[in-house]
Amino acid sequence: MASPLRVLIHGGGIGGLTLATALARRGHTVEVAELRDELEALGVGIIQPSNALHVMREIGVLDDCLKAGFEWEILTISDPAGGTVARIPQPRMGDAPSNNGIPRPALAQVLGAAATAAGATIRFGTTITELADDGSGVDVTLSDGSTGRWDLVVGFDGIGSPLRTRLYGDRYAPEYTGFANWRVTVPRQPRVQGVVMGAAGKDAKALLTPITDELMYLGAVFAEAEDFRPDPERAHQQLAERLSAFSGPVAEALATVTDPAAVVYSRISQVTVEEPWHVGLVVLAGDAAHASTPHIAQGAAMAVEDAAVLAESLDGEADVPAALAAWEARRRPRAMWVQSMSRAVLKQEMGAATTPEEDELLKVGIPGAAHVLVQPY
Repeated sequence: MASPLRVLIHGGGIGGLTLATALARRGHTVEVAELRDELEALGVGIIQPSNALHVMREIGVLDDCLKAGFEWEILTISDPAGGTVARIPQPRMGDAPSNNGIPRPALAQVLGAAATAAGATIRFGTTITELADDGSGVDVTLSDGSTGRWDLVVGFDGIGSPLRTRLYGDRYAPEYTGFANWRVTVPRQPRVQGVVMGAAGKDAKALLTPITDELMYLGAVFAEAEDFRPDPERAHQQLAERLSAFSGPVAEALATVTDPAAVVYSRISQVTVEEPWHVGLVVLAGDAAHASTPHIAQGAAMAVEDAAVLAESLDGEADVPAALAAWEARRRPRAMWVQSMSRAVLKQEMGAATTPEEDELLKVGIPGAAHVLVQPY
């Protein structure tokens, strides 16, 4: 596309800021409407697998991510006492590292700085209140009363996407899987040089993930009632009770957690927008279109891949509608494969019944999935 575009990105999370950087570096005029008042990030840490790091290299922030995080190469499978069962080398995409653990707030700061340095504008405390697409542009009113006309509006506004509701009503509300994620940041143990995954029977799984030289996070998934919420006075004790079958590194990590407020609890839901992800000049991406469970660590990776491919598609096609069609044709099969594989792994790990289609996916396995996902996106 020869002419620079005016692009409004709804949501300043990982995918939105990656797209803002990629487009602004290409000379487009980019604004990000972010509901929060600053680039804070909920949660603890995140794994950036090699395909995500490949995108970070493309937008010029790979070194910053590695500096802020903890690069690792080996996935370790352990028993409940912490004894090593297997060590599995992780594949690379091109010359990007295998994996990087990084605190979510640190990643938000890296991506926000990159977007503004590239020329994008981030407008905090704002969201879309009115939107009208006449086929040649989109007129938008934001919650601060400002208005603008855009060539493209992109919804990177998360699993609870207001823009998705605006486009499709309540047809694609998040679907609770029946399981929830417990996470807490703790001091990194020297032996934790990469992700350590342990199991105690079918019902208890724990993950130790390094995110800096000093820190790691402990994560665990359990079946929970949809209306369950941890007790704010004893959430750390509730987590310890659920992981009581573990000794060794997991027990040592739990012993350092004395503040119930440090425990981050989130229900695991997914979203599948079955209709086209774009309506006119408005498009959904990342979790707004195809949120997955976290079980192959590819949710954020799919968002940044979405961003990279959308920027490429806008370069390569004659107009915005053609670019959106080309983008979705590339992205939908890969994102849907990741969603299906992630859900199958969740059910397998938690001892839930799987479908014949999921059984076929599980033959690939997590190591096989990692090898699939370091192929070009």
